[in-house]
Amino acid sequence: MWQIHQAFTMTHEFPVCFDRNTLDPEHSVLADILALAGRGPHRVLPVIDDQVLQGHPDLVERLHAYAETHAKRMTLIDPPLIVRGGEICKSDPAEVDEFYQRTQSDKIDRHSFALVIGGGAVIDAIGYAAATAHRGIRLIRMPTTVLAQNDAGIGVKNAINYKGRKNYLGTFATPFAVINDYDFLSSLPERDRICGMAEAVKVALIRDGEFFHWLYDSRERLAQFEPGAMEHMIARCAELHLNHIRTSGDPFERGSARPLDFGHWCAHRLEELSDSDLRHGEAVAIGIALDSLYSHAQGMLGLGVLKQIRETLEGVGFTLTHSALKALDIEAALQGFREHLGGELCITLLNDAGEAEEVHEIDLESMHRCRQQLLEGTWPQ
Repeated sequence: MWQIHQAFTMTHEFPVCFDRNTLDPEHSVLADILALAGRGPHRVLPVIDDQVLQGHPDLVERLHAYAETHAKRMTLIDPPLIVRGGEICKSDPAEVDEFYQRTQSDKIDRHSFALVIGGGAVIDAIGYAAATAHRGIRLIRMPTTVLAQNDAGIGVKNAINYKGRKNYLGTFATPFAVINDYDFLSSLPERDRICGMAEAVKVALIRDGEFFHWLYDSRERLAQFEPGAMEHMIARCAELHLNHIRTSGDPFERGSARPLDFGHWCAHRLEELSDSDLRHGEAVAIGIALDSLYSHAQGMLGLGVLKQIRETLEGVGFTLTHSALKALDIEAALQGFREHLGGELCITLLNDAGEAEEVHEIDLESMHRCRQQLLEGTWPQ
C-alpha cells in the first residue's frame, strides 16, 4: 500500500464587537472591519430581518448614509434582501434560495460581503446560504436579539431545518466579524428579551458559578430589562461561549461531548413538538429545569442550587412547563440526540453551579418522574 499523509493547520480569527449606534456615519467600526479585507471599496449585500425592519423603519436609509460616508471602503448592493424573521426562514427554503439567486444576479463573489442584520434564525439561515454559495462568501453578522448577541450569532455554526428536523442541514463556518449593537434590543418584544437569557443561565451553570450567582441576584433587574444588567449579561455570556469554542479543543464538534448543549437534548424536540410555538430560549429554559431536576434526583446537585436555578429562570420571566413537554417521548428524544452527536450518548448534568459532568446513560424512570414534577410544578422542597 502507498499513501500520503496529508495534514495542515489553519488559524480562524474574527472580531466580536460590542457597540452602540453602529450605523452612525461618524462611527467607523463597520468600515474598519471591511478594511481588514484589504483595499476597497468592498461590495456589500445587506440581508435584513423583516421583523427588525418593522422596529427600525429607517434602517435602509441609515445603511445608505453610512455607505456614502465610507464610500472608499464599501459599496452597497441595492436593493437589500429582506427576509422573513423567525423560524420560518429556516424551515422554508425560499430565503436561502433567494440569497443564492442574488449572488448570481448581483455577481456576488467570494471577495464580496453579506451583511446580515437580524435575529438568530435569520443569521443561521443566511449564514448557511453564505457558507455554501461559492463555497463561502464573507459574512458579517449584526445580531439584533439577546439570544443572537450572546449565543446564536457569535459562534461558528450555521443551519437550516429539513423535513421537520431542526438544524439538520448546516455548516461550521467562521464569520468575518460580528457586531453586537445594543441599540437594536430597544425594539424587541418582551418575550424575545426574556428568551435570550436562557443561554446565559445555561453557560453560567456549566462554566461559571460566580456568573450564575450574579444572574440569581440580578434576576429582578433582568426581568425589568435594566440596560446595565442586560449588557453585562450579554457580554459575559458571549465571552464564555467564545472561550469554550476557542479552548475546548473541539470547536467544530467532531467528538460527542457537547457541554454547551446542556438542556438541549429535549429543547430542540420541544420546539418541533410545539410547531415552534415555543421559542428556542423558552425550550432551553425547560430543558435546563428538567436536567437540573434530574441532576438532583441522581444525588449530584444540591437542593439549594436547584432552588436557585428555578428562582432564576422563573424570576426573569420563563414558564417552565408546556403541553409539548407532556407529549415528549423521552427515549426517542435521547436517541435522536445520540444520533445528532454522531456517537455515544453524552448528556451534561450538574454537580454544582459552574461544575458540570458528562454522563452516558440516563435512568428513564427517574427522568420521567422529573418531567412529571415539571408538569405539576412539584419541585423538591
